[in-house]
Amino acid sequence: MEEFQHSYRRLCKESGAEPQETVLQQLQELPRGRLDLATQSLTVETCRALGKLLQKEALLTELILSDCMLSEEGATLLLQGLCANTVVRFLDLKGNNLQAAGAEALGQLLRQNKSIQSLTLEWNNLGPWEDAFAAFCGALAGNGALRQLDLRNNQISHKGAEELALALTRNAHLQQLDLRWNSIGLLGGRALVNCLPRNRTLWRLELAGNNVPGDILRAVEQAMDHNQERQTTSRENRARTHVLSKEVQHLQEEKSRQFLDLMETIDKQRKEMARSSRASAACVGQLQEALNERHSIINALKAKLQMAEAALALSEQKAQGLGELLAMAEQEQRSLAQRQAKERRLEQQVGRRAGGQAVLGGVTSGAHAPSHPQEAAERESKLLRDLSAANEKHLLLRNQVDELERKVRSQQEQLFLARQELTNTAAELKIRAVQAEERLELEKKRSRQSLEDVEQLRAKEVEHMTRHLEESERAMQERVQRLEASRLSLEEELSRVKAAALSERGQAEEELIKAKNQVRLEEQQRLAHLEEKLRLLAQARDEAQSACLQQRQTVADAQARASQLSLQVEGLRRRLEELQQELSNKDQEKVAEVTRVRVELREQNGRLQAELTAQEALKEKVAALERQLKVMASDHREALLDRESENASLREKLRLKEAEIARIREEEAQRASFLQNAVLAYVQGSPLRALSPQK
Repeated sequence: MEEFQHSYRRLCKESGAEPQETVLQQLQELPRGRLDLATQSLTVETCRALGKLLQKEALLTELILSDCMLSEEGATLLLQGLCANTVVRFLDLKGNNLQAAGAEALGQLLRQNKSIQSLTLEWNNLGPWEDAFAAFCGALAGNGALRQLDLRNNQISHKGAEELALALTRNAHLQQLDLRWNSIGLLGGRALVNCLPRNRTLWRLELAGNNVPGDILRAVEQAMDHNQERQTTSRENRARTHVLSKEVQHLQEEKSRQFLDLMETIDKQRKEMARSSRASAACVGQLQEALNERHSIINALKAKLQMAEAALALSEQKAQGLGELLAMAEQEQRSLAQRQAKERRLEQQVGRRAGGQAVLGGVTSGAHAPSHPQEAAERESKLLRDLSAANEKHLLLRNQVDELERKVRSQQEQLFLARQELTNTAAELKIRAVQAEERLELEKKRSRQSLEDVEQLRAKEVEHMTRHLEESERAMQERVQRLEASRLSLEEELSRVKAAALSERGQAEEELIKAKNQVRLEEQQRLAHLEEKLRLLAQARDEAQSACLQQRQTVADAQARASQLSLQVEGLRRRLEELQQELSNKDQEKVAEVTRVRVELREQNGRLQAELTAQEALKEKVAALERQLKVMASDHREALLDRESENASLREKLRLKEAEIARIREEEAQRASFLQNAVLAYVQGSPLRALSPQK
């Protein structure tokens, strides 16, 4: 609030004015959310500063400016500042003598401001300015935030009341309107009564001290009671609808929760089945992998066996080749030994032959003797070398054959072991495959059993849900049938009430028609009589004194007739009031009947929307009947007013005739005075004047 006070001082300094001490004191003692400047005389500069502050102030919800002696300019500045405010809910402008400019500023405020809910304008002067007040009423018609409006002591005439009535026909948010101590009168009250059937939100309308007839006040009070009862019923209906919607939502939530629980159970079972199927599939996959691994091992062993067999066959082929080579080497060795033996024998024979030839030959053979023993030695050494090489080769081949035999034996042993291991592995794989098949069958049986259990549980749940839904549907159908029966009974009662209302309405219309015919005949007779009188007056215009007397007599007769007509009008008015009383009694009986029916409906079907619609339809029909009766009464009142206006016109004609008679009298008196003066002048100028005595 110190910031608010500082802002006020700053704005006053900017405008070149001194801040008011009383305003500063009120701002210093400012309670939260409420600014009370009542009975403080505010200057234009203060109003300008407050208007600028109120455009941005977001803490004030109540603004009290009653009896502040605001000028037109100051009030306009304040209200212009409030146009942009979105926080103020309560505004009090009592006793500020607001006039045309103030009414226009208030109209602009109601058009732009969407937050003010209560507006107090008591003891102002808005009514005499018809155009400005019409603009204010036009802004009120389009305002959707105002709930309470106080217009007491504003000199509002019947025209202002008509503008307010037009605004009320378009405003569907105003709930309280105070028009006490104005000058609304009969016409204004009638305009307000005629607008009330089209306004269903206004439940408080004060018209005391406005010279409004009692029947209009009773009609306004009845309309307010009807609107208040409608609002009460609508609040009860909204509360019941809210309760029903909560119950329906609770049932839906419960159903959805049960369905979700069922779906969760099914999902859990499905997940468990999927998990078990995955586990079994994983187990089968592991077994299949193991089986594939064993198959791969077996294939590898088979490949190794084939390779060993191939190696064995190759080694056997090599051994056979080596054996053949060995046999060939042995055969060559034998052939070589045989050839060497032959050569030795040949050499021996040659040596013997050579010795004999040496003895016999002489000196010629002495040159060749030393060469044969050398060749033989060389050949022998060569043969020995070949023999040793063949022996070595034989030994090498023998060693290779032994080694190949050892390898063949080791490979045969490995092949035997591989075959044994292969048989063992095949037997183990067969055993594991049988076990895996048994486990797979067991898992299949378990999964099948779990699936059957899940299906049975789901079928049971679905059957339970369907049975529950069928039961609830049957219950709802039974309730709907009961409600339909109650609706039919209510429609029958409503038709009976309508028939009774129509019969009563026909009787009332017949009585009104009779009264209208009687009044029309009397008026026609009276008009014919008056026309005859006027004709007689026109004929007797030359005879002034006699015509005057006859006219006076006619006036007396007309007054007597007027008094009789007024008595008749009073009698008809009393008759109309009696008819209105009877109609009000009938309405009360209807209202009592409707309330009884409503109570029965509340006791029977308090939680269903069909009852609400039926009640609204019944109320609208009763309201339509009431509006028709009011229209008939207003028509009758208008006929009476027309008759009164005709009486007034006749009185005006009588007054004109009296004025004309008075003018004729004055002319006759002037004529008589002229005649008397002429006679006197004649007498005074005659010779007999001296003989006649003076008057």
